[in-house]
Amino acid sequence: MSLVIIAPSKNNTDFWQRRLQEELKAKGEDVKVEIWPEVENPDKVLMAVTWKHPQESLYAYPHLKVVSSMGAGVDHILKDQHLPLHWHIVRIVDEQLTRGMSNYLLAAVLNYHKQMLHFYKLQQAHRWGYSETPEIALQPGILGLGELGRDIALKLKALGFQVSGFSRTSKAIMGVNTFSGEDELESFLQQSNLLICLLPLTQDTRNYLNLEFFRKCKKGSYLINVARGSHLVEEDLITALDEGQLAGATLDVFRQEPLPKEHPFWDHPKVFITPHIASVTNPDAAIPQVAENYIRMLQDKPLLNKIDRTAGY
Repeated sequence: MSLVIIAPSKNNTDFWQRRLQEELKAKGEDVKVEIWPEVENPDKVLMAVTWKHPQESLYAYPHLKVVSSMGAGVDHILKDQHLPLHWHIVRIVDEQLTRGMSNYLLAAVLNYHKQMLHFYKLQQAHRWGYSETPEIALQPGILGLGELGRDIALKLKALGFQVSGFSRTSKAIMGVNTFSGEDELESFLQQSNLLICLLPLTQDTRNYLNLEFFRKCKKGSYLINVARGSHLVEEDLITALDEGQLAGATLDVFRQEPLPKEHPFWDHPKVFITPHIASVTNPDAAIPQVAENYIRMLQDKPLLNKIDRTAGY
């Protein structure tokens, strides 16, 4: 039996291959770990570990049972709507990834709260200047209350912010005002003036951050998107910024990455961008989870972090 890694965009597949072999051997399984497209016997592949795999590449393995993401997201797997229903889809849950994401978001929120970019621009102009409002009164709103959303909500609450959260289904987080379902979206938006997008990418949330959405927001709200580039209609954000409906945006994810050099975000005075670095999965945390799921698959035991195919996450 064997396992295949399909991740042509990653440059550390050799590391994954070696470490997975070691983990599985330590668990008593002498499993052949192969890197796509060089697979000796496709009939023996039971599990695929993927990141942005080429469409149709999974169908080469007739006995495939489990598809594991190399990270927390599974939208790159589920965008193929013809995946056999008997395939189990699992993802990585990594405490370091959660901590890294929250640290990025805390930095982004506090930079805006204290207007650090305003002072950086004054420094570039060699100007000793001040701001009319030294601190912007913020009411953070978290779109998506999964593990990442819950963590940043609690950390912002601990800093004294009045935090709200929105999710597809009802969630309870102590000290956080929570809203659920589209019927409660406008109420959520009226409680928030800084929006953090941590939504999973599904058919329902693709293009969710559009002009209609922005016009429901409080005027002068600020957007932080660290989820997926396809959540955001980029031209609609520019319109909302230019109209003054939104005060600004911090963006870490984009529809096309790397961001094209001619993209208007580069020079927009109200946009701060980072190159998809908000948080990165730690292979040393992910690889043992993949190995454990391989063993569980062989033993017909419940898999770790299996996603709900219907919900899309």
